[in-house]
Formats: sequence, structure tokens, C-alpha cells
Amino acid sequence: MLTKFETKSNRVKGLSFHPRRPWILASLHSGVIQMWDYRMGTLLDRFDEHDGPVRGVHFHATQPLFVSGGDDYKIKVWNYKTHRCLFTLTGHLDYIRTVQFHHEYPWIVSASDDQTIRIWNWQSRTCVAVLTGHNHYVMCASFHPKEDLVVSASLDQTVRVWDIGALRKKTVSPADDILRLTQMNTDLFGGVDAVVKYVLEGHDRGVNWASFHPTLPLIVSGADDRQVKLWRMNGNSSITSNIN
Repeated sequence: MLTKFETKSNRVKGLSFHPRRPWILASLHSGVIQMWDYRMGTLLDRFDEHDGPVRGVHFHATQPLFVSGGDDYKIKVWNYKTHRCLFTLTGHLDYIRTVQFHHEYPWIVSASDDQTIRIWNWQSRTCVAVLTGHNHYVMCASFHPKEDLVVSASLDQTVRVWDIGALRKKTVSPADDILRLTQMNTDLFGGVDAVVKYVLEGHDRGVNWASFHPTLPLIVSGADDRQVKLWRMNGNSSITSNIN
């Protein structure tokens, strides 16, 4: 263990590394978000505008921004240089478990206890897609590091992989790759801009986490059945290996 950070404020629910600086964000059950310098072991700043626990937090890759999501059903985008919340995104109907910026486009993906995943355009401050299909709390959702995919994990015991290629084509101008605001249809199952590519079944209890491998066609998932499963994406099939 290199460094231990101690805070008496409350339980830690979410963490995020800064992509370049020696900083980490910690979102707390108290509703406070703390920013630490992990080399010095010092608290740099604190952000307190959520009403209730903050479960998800994530630094932007290039901008001085981070995003948070909490039990107040709100997603907040912050500028850590000006120490203020820039705006709030609303639409979820229950606790928000995780939030993540897209590595290239001005998108945020969020997972919620309302059984949906939402994709937001943070530049236009609008929800551009609602991914439906899970029938229990969605514990996490994240973008693929390179491909037009989202992975989600749910207490319905499944992991789902969503193809969002149509959403990218709909929102990105092919001529100059400038993002534009368009009207989205989010009323259909999964939405016309996001379709289910895989439904990965094999866990016997709720799935708490799923994540893409950064370079290989692999997904890892962990669940309340005390198992970690490794899934290989291969054409239209998936192969699972258990790690007990």
C-alpha cells in the first residue's frame, strides 16, 4: 500500500484517477466529493452540492471537468478550476450508480436504479438516448475505450453490451466530425440509436460490475454469487470463464 487517505466524513462510494495529474476524486455517502493529491496525501478541494450520497464520479480526459451522480437523481458537471458546478442534468427517476465521460465525444453515460442507462450530450445539456431492457437496478455502465459499445451490469443477473454506432452516426457530421444537436427517439425498446448486441447470462446473483478490457475483446464482471467472470466477445457469441 503506497498511501492511505483517511476521512472522517463518511463512506466512500466512488473513485476516479485524474488522467495526467496525481489526483483522485472520492465521492462520499455524506454527499461531499473530495479531491486528493495522492503523492502528497493532502486534500486539495471539496465539492458539496448533492442532496444525499454521491455514488459515481469521473474526471474528463482533457477538460478541467468532472461529473458526479447521486441519490438525488441528479448528474452534475463541475469545473474544478473554478470550484463550481456548471450545470445539472435531470431525467433519472432513482439513484444514480455510475457516471462516465466518453473518451472522444461530448457524452456522459449514467446507470441508475430506475433500470435504465442514459447517454447525455453535456455540451447541449440534453439526454440523447435511453437504453432500456434491464429489469432491476443497473449497477454500472461504461463506454468501450475504442468501439461504439456500452457495457452494463444489473441486479437482474445479466451483463448487456449495447451497440451505439447508430447514435454516433446520427450525432456526428460525416463531413467534418462536428457534433450537432439532433432530435433523438428514446421511446422504443433500447431506443433506435442503441441496440442490445449481447445479453450475457451466467451469474446466479445480481451483477455489481462489468468492464471492457482496454485492448482485447474481453469483458470482466463481478456479482453477488462470489464469482468473477471473463467473457470473450467473438462474433455473435460469448465465451465465459469463471475466476473463483
